[in-house]
Amino acid sequence: MARLSSHFTEEEARCRCGCGRMVVNDILVRLLEAMRAAAGHRPVVVHSWNRCEQYNKKIGGKPDSQHLYGKAADVSIKGVGVAQLAKFAESSGADGIGTYPKQGFVHVDVRGYPARWEE
Repeated sequence: MARLSSHFTEEEARCRCGCGRMVVNDILVRLLEAMRAAAGHRPVVVHSWNRCEQYNKKIGGKPDSQHLYGKAADVSIKGVGVAQLAKFAESSGADGIGTYPKQGFVHVDVRGYPARWEE
């Protein structure tokens, strides 16, 4: 399994539909590593990273989703609530931060400008 960094693999970054799509954005990889460090080096669970257009549409993703460009990931850390995880994302330099309390994850991205939301 090829590594993108010390703690993240290509497999984690691939589209979940099985198509193999994987665009690597080094800034996002560094953000995820920084979030892991901010959380006391607890593992970051990646729920969604890259998405192809078909899979993005199937799961109801936004047509201009940052996941389509490999610039976003939906993540969680076991034992860490979404509010705290969003703080880790903020302190680690995320541009976009969306909290999804019911689903138990935080969307983080490196879109190049600030964006915040809660679903």
